[in-house]
Amino acid sequence: MPEEATLESAHINAEGPTNGEVIVTSNLWKTYEMGDQQVHALRGVNLRIRQNEYVAIMGPSGSGKSTLMNLIGCLDSPSQGRYWLNGYDVSQLNDDELARIRNKEIGFVFQTFNLLARATALHNVELPLIYNGTPAEERIERAKSVLESVGLGTRMEHKPNEMSGGQRQRVAIARALVNSPSIILADEPTGNLDSKTGDEIMALFDELHARGNTIVLVTHEPDIAEYAHRVVTIRDGVIASDKPSSRRLAQ
Repeated sequence: MPEEATLESAHINAEGPTNGEVIVTSNLWKTYEMGDQQVHALRGVNLRIRQNEYVAIMGPSGSGKSTLMNLIGCLDSPSQGRYWLNGYDVSQLNDDELARIRNKEIGFVFQTFNLLARATALHNVELPLIYNGTPAEERIERAKSVLESVGLGTRMEHKPNEMSGGQRQRVAIARALVNSPSIILADEPTGNLDSKTGDEIMALFDELHARGNTIVLVTHEPDIAEYAHRVVTIRDGVIASDKPSSRRLAQ
């Protein structure tokens, strides 16, 4: 199915999100078959996130937060329920359609950076644009621009093994930004960094949010979650709490 037709057919009507909501889930379930048993990783999650919100999703190991991240990131499909991303019902899309939506709408930042070891910072940042067919001259200019925006203007030709952990995470953030996505989805972005470097990366997320980016941060660390303005806590596959962060309340 052509991309235009897919997106048009997936576009929601008035029953879905209201204006300004980029993430909406309705009764979202994810069930895994484990032999002759069923494991319910998510049990009817309802979540709404508006444009330019900064939201942390947190919970202990096994809570369902990683499953929810995979569904929000279009890396997996729900067993039941619906999910709208930036106005499109993506709940029933196939893997190819999900991949197209994912590349267009979501910028990923991972704990392990996920950079190509033999590629320069510039080439690593170009990759999403190569995948979607952006002409070479345009993608190089865009990649350079976002690298400069995260403070790596002088490190574009360096490879990952020539950079610190914090610089590698900045490359990963630049790669997440290069497509101007609807959301930045960050999974434990400070997990492989020392505390000082982690603070620097979280300060960068503050800057990105101030520039208008919608950020969803997935973490098991309460102190990292408090950098966000809203904290959604998952336990046993359901939302246990959804409230402003202490930092937000202090503002």
